[in-house]
Amino acid sequence: MSTELDNMRGNWGFPTSVRFGVGRIVELPEACRELGIERPLVVTDKGLASLPMLADAVSMLVDAGLGASLFSDVQGNPVEANVDAGLQVYRDGGHDGIVAFGGGSAMDVGKCIALMVGQSRPIWDFEDREDWYTRADADAIAPVIAVPTTSGTGSEVGRAGVITNLEDHTKRIIFHPKMLPAIVIEDPEVTAGLPAHLTAAVGMDALSHNMEAYCSPLFHPMADGVAVEGMRLIKNWLPAACADGNDLEARGNMQVASSMGATAFQKGLGAMHSLSHPCGSLLDTHHGLTNGVVMPYVLAFNGEVIEEKMTALARYLDLPNPSGKSVRDWVLHLREEIGIAHTLAGIGVSEELIPRLAKMAVDDPTAPTNPVKLTVANLETLYANAINGALAS
Repeated sequence: MSTELDNMRGNWGFPTSVRFGVGRIVELPEACRELGIERPLVVTDKGLASLPMLADAVSMLVDAGLGASLFSDVQGNPVEANVDAGLQVYRDGGHDGIVAFGGGSAMDVGKCIALMVGQSRPIWDFEDREDWYTRADADAIAPVIAVPTTSGTGSEVGRAGVITNLEDHTKRIIFHPKMLPAIVIEDPEVTAGLPAHLTAAVGMDALSHNMEAYCSPLFHPMADGVAVEGMRLIKNWLPAACADGNDLEARGNMQVASSMGATAFQKGLGAMHSLSHPCGSLLDTHHGLTNGVVMPYVLAFNGEVIEEKMTALARYLDLPNPSGKSVRDWVLHLREEIGIAHTLAGIGVSEELIPRLAKMAVDDPTAPTNPVKLTVANLETLYANAINGALAS
């Protein structure tokens, strides 16, 4: 192991217990025992289920005397049926804890299974609104261990899961403080080999989380500090992670940047997510990719209000001629370098959907913390700009 990788190792409590470093996946059985989990249900997605890393993880747990089994009926934009199916497997197997192993979809479903295993109310009763989380029996929530295999959502350090309600095709944020995984194992080796196009998409998701948290008008200087350093890591390491999937230094830095974004966005998100969520609900677009596509259009839309913040960010990122424009130019260059589409039309979003998308976007829970107040009218304009590639210089 190189000196750089030797130094990239640590145990952090920020905001939960994180064990970071190459090779630390071997600590998974110990983590289960620490939480009193004897029969873990490993929750992952269909794409990961057949990979050797999953078989190795389950074998590691079984060899340690733990009654582990695997659940992988999880789609890219999870729906209630995925959670219900996992609940059935959890109960039938007599499981007593969750190992959420994968990207954001697996994390979200795993955390929601942990929440719902002891509840009698429907999942939508625990949406992140007002104090709805107090409806849950907190003592019945199962413990969760998170093993992130992508570097985008940062769901491993979050207290919520995003689930699509197929009745109205809206993404709902299901929340409870005890959904926060008790232990996170971040091992860059489990992210090695992620295809370049997925590395790019999830990397843009991490950037959007840090960027929108930083731009949120709410007062939270600690989140701002985390966000700007997260963006610096992405600037330095995302192109390298896309270029070489086995560059563990790049992979490790992107893992950290992803967790930083999700830590920072307790301050709020904004129009990137407000625009992206309806596209994912209606068209099943990749969430991180969609955030990456709309990013420069939203930065331009918010430009006047966030100019001071963007100038400070540009200085921190060591961009030439620090300004909001220099940040947008950097984003455009980064997207071109790693192969992110320039328009929503390029990922299948058509103009005929704009009225429906805009009405969904204005009601999205991320809309209130956009720096500029969002309305149906200006969201329609934003969608049209992002579909047609109309980006002001």
